[in-house]
Amino acid sequence: MPKYTGRHDLAIIVHHVFPHLWQATTVPWPLGRLLPGILLGFCLSATALTARAHNHHDDNHLYQASVSDTDTKPVSGQDLEDIGSLFPGQSDAAGSAQPAPAASSDPNAQGLNVTRFFQSMNPDMSFIMDSAVAGFSSDTPLQLGAHDPRANGFNFQQLELSLGSAVDPYFRFDSNIVFSPFGVEIEEAYATTTALPENLQLRAGQFLTRFGRLNATHPHAWDFADQPLVNGKFFGGEGNRGLGTEVSWLSPLPWYLELAGSLTDATGAATARSFYGSQNLGVNGVGDLELCTLIKQFFPLSEDLSVAWGMSGAFGPNPTGRSNRSEIYGTDLYIKYRPISGENVSIVSLTTEAMVRRRQVPGNVLVDAGGYTSLFWQFALGWAAAARYEVVSGTNNDYIDPEWIGNRQRASANVTWWPTEFSRIRLQANADFPTWRAEPIYGVFLAFEVVTGAHGAHKF
Repeated sequence: MPKYTGRHDLAIIVHHVFPHLWQATTVPWPLGRLLPGILLGFCLSATALTARAHNHHDDNHLYQASVSDTDTKPVSGQDLEDIGSLFPGQSDAAGSAQPAPAASSDPNAQGLNVTRFFQSMNPDMSFIMDSAVAGFSSDTPLQLGAHDPRANGFNFQQLELSLGSAVDPYFRFDSNIVFSPFGVEIEEAYATTTALPENLQLRAGQFLTRFGRLNATHPHAWDFADQPLVNGKFFGGEGNRGLGTEVSWLSPLPWYLELAGSLTDATGAATARSFYGSQNLGVNGVGDLELCTLIKQFFPLSEDLSVAWGMSGAFGPNPTGRSNRSEIYGTDLYIKYRPISGENVSIVSLTTEAMVRRRQVPGNVLVDAGGYTSLFWQFALGWAAAARYEVVSGTNNDYIDPEWIGNRQRASANVTWWPTEFSRIRLQANADFPTWRAEPIYGVFLAFEVVTGAHGAHKF
């Protein structure tokens, strides 16, 4: 019996549906122009999943089966013409560059070419939706994260579209596009080299810097429903990110040791808060960019216990005067215990991160510090509990946070249930104590997350 590949269904969908979607969509720009492409990706994924269900192949053999089976139902010549008609610019360009090769008489070869064509257009894609119901004791809860629950009632935190694929033997491309009630933003979009010598790697585009433990991660990878206070105060609600380039080097030492440095834009009220922030003063030299440096080390102490330790620094200009600079120094420690023997499903991890910030201002230097410590415990399969304590200091005459003149402390605790690896429900409670407020701020969240599509494993 011929194997089902979904190619005929895909050709019909592409030919008959998408031209009308492109012309008739009434969704405002830019989502209206993104919608057909998003739906195309869904159709590509759906045909692959349908073929998997019909053939009962293991994931590791899907690609091999698609290119090696000789009994695969071929694509007809009419199907190829229909698909080719959707990309006239590509066919014209190819025709002007060189004579078209003779058409193969083997129908299976034609089907193989189409399969490879669509695979090159179909990167790993996933949608991740985060939302929450929140209740606060204050109408102004002082949440600092851009994707935190921030108001009483329902909160749509974000919808993240994650795309990633190998480009060729030399580069990989990754991007994260975030949809929110306020619009669409390109959170990350960058290319990474994969074949440089001497354990070197380059990254270029827009990306979250790798300062500390948490900054380079996205909300769905966090153990809590909101961003740590120190990250929000020092970097901004979106985390420290910018357009730039990064170079990293993995040492040949017996343990894991990586050195990295990046240069990125120093502007953005929500992404470079301690530097130029909302004031775009231009770039007249390297000194007008943000430099981020880091060292990461990993020590497997035993089969069950491991430790990761890092140190980071961020340096750049601030808008208070000519040649005035801001500096942020940080260290982070992550300890993880996960028994791999027997049937023990417990996981215990401890995360600690601390930062110190120095900012030059006319006639003075402002210094403040902050950090957090969190404990995570998976006590049963699909169930976990976590607790976190945070403290961030303030300083007088702060041009960014003039009211933050004393310490702010916050304690959080939560319980999380994963019905499957594609969904998560989290109940969290916060007790926040800003010294400039007469009363503490209490908050309770019921957060819900769903994931669909192919999404890679999170970093250790």
